Amino acid sequence: MTKIEGEWLRAFDEAMLEFFAIDHSDAGMDEFLLACYMDLPAWESALAFGEDYDLVRMDSFWSLRRQL
Repeated sequence: MTKIEGEWLRAFDEAMLEFFAIDHSDAGMDEFLLACYMDLPAWESALAFGEDYDLVRMDSFWSLRRQL
């Protein structure tokens, strides 16, 4: 099994928190699922995971608010 790099995981969690207000544990990601996204930079991985699992980006709430 692939070892998850600590630095990559910290950056991934930061991106997940920024984009979706959750981290990998909130998303229910285990080591196997994290390894599926490790081939990309952390922020790209966070966006790819969000797209794959239909997560709503935090900035989409701001754009909705501006429309009201």
